[in-house]
Amino acid sequence: MAHEFTPVDILVVAPHPDDAELGMAGAILQYKADGYRVGVLDLTDGEPTPFGSPEIRAQETAAASEILGLDWRGNLRLPNRSLQPTLDARRLLAGAFRQLKPRLLFAPYWVDAHPDHVAAVELIEAARFWSKLTKTDLPGEPHHPARIVYYHCVHLRLVEKPAFVLDISRHWSRKLAAIECYRSQFITGRPTEPPTFLDTLRDQAAFWGWSIGAAYGEAFASRESIGLASLRDLV
Repeated sequence: MAHEFTPVDILVVAPHPDDAELGMAGAILQYKADGYRVGVLDLTDGEPTPFGSPEIRAQETAAASEILGLDWRGNLRLPNRSLQPTLDARRLLAGAFRQLKPRLLFAPYWVDAHPDHVAAVELIEAARFWSKLTKTDLPGEPHHPARIVYYHCVHLRLVEKPAFVLDISRHWSRKLAAIECYRSQFITGRPTEPPTFLDTLRDQAAFWGWSIGAAYGEAFASRESIGLASLRDLV
C-alpha cells in the first residue's frame, strides 16, 4: 500500500495491476488533460502469473503509472486468485476511500468470468457504502463518492450495450504504451502470430470507436442513470 494517501478527484479501483490500463487508460489520460487529480488503487499484486513476479509487476506498474501521469497509486495487497468481499477487506477499502476522498469511483464491469473481478465489484460497492458511516473506528472522515461507473475489462466474449462510449482517439498511442509496460502479462510468452493480444485490444477499441464515429473508444456502464449538465460534448 502507498505510505500516504493523497486526495484525488477520480479513483479507479482495479482487481489487479494492468486492469485499469486495459479498461480505461484513455479515460484516465482524458481526465488528466482536463485537469483532474486521478488515482488508481489495485486490490492485489496480480501474482503468481507464468512470467511475472511481485517485483516484476511492481516495476511494470510504476512504468505504466508514469506514462499515465497518475497523481497517486496504491495496492491493498489482498490475495490474488482468491479475492473475497470480506469484512476485513471492506474495512481496508472503505478506509482508503475516506482518506482519498474521490468524487467518482470506477470499478470493473459486474459480469465477468474472472472470480476476482466479480468479487471486486461487490467489495467496492459495499466499501463505498461503509465509507460514509459515522460513529465508526474507520480511519479518516466520513466520505461518500457520488457514483460508481464501471469500465470494461472482461474475460468473456460478450458485447453489452454501454451507458456511454468515450472517444479516446487522441490518447490511443499512450494507452497502448502503458499496456505494453506489462510485458510479463501481454508480450512475454504470448503468440506472435496475428492476431496477438495487442491486436485484439486495438480491434476492440476500434469497434467502440466505430460505434460513435471515432477511431478508438472505451465503453462504460452504470447501474444508475447518468446526469448531464450540458449537451456540449455529445458526439
